[in-house]
Amino acid sequence: MLSPADGVLSTVNVVEALQEFWQVKASRVGGGAAGGGGALVIYESVPAAHPPYVCYVTLPGGACFGSFQIALMNSVFNEHESRRISDHFIEKAVAEARASFAGDAAHQDPSAGIAAFRFMLETNKGRTMLEFQELMTVFQLLHWNGSLRAMRERQCSRQEVVAHYSARALDDAMREQMQREWAAR
Repeated sequence: MLSPADGVLSTVNVVEALQEFWQVKASRVGGGAAGGGGALVIYESVPAAHPPYVCYVTLPGGACFGSFQIALMNSVFNEHESRRISDHFIEKAVAEARASFAGDAAHQDPSAGIAAFRFMLETNKGRTMLEFQELMTVFQLLHWNGSLRAMRERQCSRQEVVAHYSARALDDAMREQMQREWAAR
């Protein structure tokens, strides 16, 4: 940032800027990505006697970076309007998904998977790509630990499952629940 007195670039405290970014974002959305509990940004240092010293930065949605600067840059960039899911983006992504299956004899009819993909995108219209990626990570974990299969066996509809997990923040409580479910299996 420019110093008003001399026009020289001053030093930016990246940790403070990152923390302030997420605090402002949390206050805008009423409780924020941390879901009202737990730390907004989590910093985890890796013990080392000599450089390079590494500190992992985990953002509220679960995205993890190996530097403060990259975490801040991704946070700010992700807020840009071009990173939000729109009708135009959905049509383009679904067309690309269909094209990727064209001529692939190994896959049966991909229409159910593409319909699910479209449904997930439409359900998340207006959210950022990072928020969508975080949600897809949750669903991948639910698939891996068998929770999606269990929900299907209990006859939960796709819409019910998506609505439930789309409304839940990927906070400390959800991470702990998924860890327990994974360990139990």
